[in-house]
Amino acid sequence: MSLSVQKVKSAGPGRHGDGRGLFLYVKQSGARSWVLRYQVQGRRRDLGLGSFPDVTLAMARDRAGEARRMIAEGEDPISKKHQTRPKTFEEAARELIESKRPGWKSAKHAAQWTSTLKTYAFPKLGRIQVAKIQTSDVIAALSPIWSEKPETANRVRQRIESVMDFASAMGIRTGDNPARWRGHLENLLPRPNKVRAVRHHPALPHADIDHFMEALSQRKGVATRALAFTILTAARSGETRLATWAEIDLDTRSWTVPAHRMKAAKEHRVPLTLAAIALLGKQRGGDALLFESETKLEKPISNMSMTSVLRRMGQNDVTVHGFRSTFRDWAGETTGFPREVIEAALAHGIKDKAEAAYARSDLYDKRRKLMEAWSDRVFARLTNKNEVPFTRPN
Repeated sequence: MSLSVQKVKSAGPGRHGDGRGLFLYVKQSGARSWVLRYQVQGRRRDLGLGSFPDVTLAMARDRAGEARRMIAEGEDPISKKHQTRPKTFEEAARELIESKRPGWKSAKHAAQWTSTLKTYAFPKLGRIQVAKIQTSDVIAALSPIWSEKPETANRVRQRIESVMDFASAMGIRTGDNPARWRGHLENLLPRPNKVRAVRHHPALPHADIDHFMEALSQRKGVATRALAFTILTAARSGETRLATWAEIDLDTRSWTVPAHRMKAAKEHRVPLTLAAIALLGKQRGGDALLFESETKLEKPISNMSMTSVLRRMGQNDVTVHGFRSTFRDWAGETTGFPREVIEAALAHGIKDKAEAAYARSDLYDKRRKLMEAWSDRVFARLTNKNEVPFTRPN
């Protein structure tokens, strides 16, 4: 049955049909809105037609009729609406983020995009129609942070450029991309790496690693063991924090980090030394975490747990990630291991495409020798070389 004016006003929460795909949606709050449901190329779509009472029953039927005529002529009303309605930069940016979200490895990536654009781009560009944004607008957004935060500013520029490309692909903008670097902004702004030297994660000098590990081995706690394990395996902190027993093979003394937890999205095998295994404790079920929070059952230690250990040790200028640099410097400067073995131990991809094409092996056996040498260097101050540091926890 078709709706009446009285029914529109009095209908309770739910969906109420007027026929031929036109519906009145009533929320629990009482808010009412019109939607036309239709199909295009087998895909169901819902076209919003406005809210009642601003859009009356008669107006909703007229709008639905116009949309049906477009569908009959082979057009999609929603796509047409996107192409014809002026869209602000913020609207285009949020649509781009939503379109990319399924392909990103984690929700964190989408949050980073949203956060950086909201903080640095939306205040200047957010309300401007994306079709009207010019180079001067982009520079106005970037200039306040270009010298102060060059790495962040360049990341923001890249994301602005992506939003502008997205708008062009959607047909809501024409012309050159005002945020492109090559041949354009490079002539107007200094290169980010010339503004200020890139700051790497502060690292402990490799000459001090044995003294540091001797001090660390005197401490207790899950975060202490996790930090020691991270150092011994040259892993990233996130790889350690979320590691489970299902990834550990004690027979082969290896740790296999799944692709979805690796920065390069590629599975990574890590040879484990006896010292690293000593940090794991009693073997548990496959889904059990290697380093479970001491305060939250079945939860990983927090992002700051290992950093807190460093701070309590007075290492205020060292980061957890910096120990990967410590390992890299030690291996490159004091050992004869080939560069590709060292890079493989760090799970670094090979940038040269030709070289990468021939790099079929993960060099696992050679990496085991490298990690054994690293363990010997780390615990060089042990008086008994047969002693395994860090008492195995119960």
